[in-house]
Amino acid sequence: MPLIDTDIAIVGAGIAGIATAYYLADKHGRRDLVLLDAGQPMGLTTAQSGENYRDWWPHPTMVAFTGHSIGRMEQIACDTDNAIHLTRRGYLLATRRGTTQALVEQLLAGYGSDAGERVRLHDADRGDYEAPSSVPWERAPGGIDVIANRALIARHFPGLDPDVSTLLHLRRAGDLSAQQLGQYMLDRIKALGGRLRRVCLRAIENDGAFELVLSEGEGNGGESGRIRCRTLVNAAGPFLNRVAGMLDVALPVENLLQQKIAFEDRAGVVQRQTPFTVDLDSQCLDWNSEERDLLAGSEQTSWLTRALPGGIHCRPEGGQQGTWVKLGWAYNQTASAPHREPPLDAYFPDVVLRGAAALRPGLRAYYGRLPRPFAHYSGYYTMTRDNWPLVGPLGVKGSFVVGALSGFGTMAACAAGELCADWVADAPLPDYAQDLSLARYRNKTLMAELAAMASRGVL
Repeated sequence: MPLIDTDIAIVGAGIAGIATAYYLADKHGRRDLVLLDAGQPMGLTTAQSGENYRDWWPHPTMVAFTGHSIGRMEQIACDTDNAIHLTRRGYLLATRRGTTQALVEQLLAGYGSDAGERVRLHDADRGDYEAPSSVPWERAPGGIDVIANRALIARHFPGLDPDVSTLLHLRRAGDLSAQQLGQYMLDRIKALGGRLRRVCLRAIENDGAFELVLSEGEGNGGESGRIRCRTLVNAAGPFLNRVAGMLDVALPVENLLQQKIAFEDRAGVVQRQTPFTVDLDSQCLDWNSEERDLLAGSEQTSWLTRALPGGIHCRPEGGQQGTWVKLGWAYNQTASAPHREPPLDAYFPDVVLRGAAALRPGLRAYYGRLPRPFAHYSGYYTMTRDNWPLVGPLGVKGSFVVGALSGFGTMAACAAGELCADWVADAPLPDYAQDLSLARYRNKTLMAELAAMASRGVL
């Protein structure tokens, strides 16, 4: 492979790298660019995306950031006759707590000064609650419905644990196809002259311009070519630190392996209109006494008998006519080194099924008998301690980073890619730009504020 000279090289062709290239080419006219990836575009973390989005976060900065991203996705949906399959059934956050004052206060804190206008309380069945439906996303309501009436919950969401006393229905939320979103952007990049190369990055040399040492594929150790560029974007997903290390930069990110399963809901436990639903409450899994004793007797499995954090989530998979459901639970808090083929925990399908059955007791019908075939897959939450992304200058002149998108890469990709493109193009930046860059770690006031927050928005 000969030496290639280009203006911009973007390392990583996941949804964040693709979005950055898209906005550089489409918005800023920077079309002499190359996307580099060792695998297929969107073939690693993006391929394992939950494909959900929401505009609620426990801090106004992230609300503004993801709200802007959702607006960009809405525009693409309009421009493409909704080729990205955007829906708006919302998010349901469920709790059995007797009081929801702390939850409502988090909503108010996240949405800022206009929060009171967004939140609607339903503590009686007065007929003013609009249930989720498959109407076009443009006609779905915004804001948040706080449903604090068990009869109302049972009527609209049958099958939930009857002890659930409150639901928070986030309305500017739903799901979309990450692959279709990325493919739309990728087609546009190629049409504007951008290039995609499937290569492995082995080293970066810097003599005022960057020279990327490459090999042709995963597993090849020898050099097979070089790319020289004036601007370098690190969009390497779980490999952010590996690429940054080639420039002698250490990033404050870590990788947490998280898993999901999907299977055919032959018993019809989860109604197809049901939004993405999250159980906020911690729980102990309902093992029988023999199972519990067996698990408790091993150091490797005893943790399965103790209380696990909230955050189990469940949603219909495959659209209105589909029959599958997807379950996930981001309970792992132990960082690990990334791999292109992330490992799987053989215990996870049983663990996540039992956890989800606490929210939807009908799922107990699948204990020990998950329909075959079922999908079990894993990916990495690449994240900072505060669970905010890193977008902006990388610390070496001409280099930038877009990443640490944790479990929100699909919903944040448009805003993250556009923000990185704005940094590269030296264009005007949104108000949240500094707070989402490495510069935030020099802002002692912001760091203290984030450290004191009760929630990081991890779902």
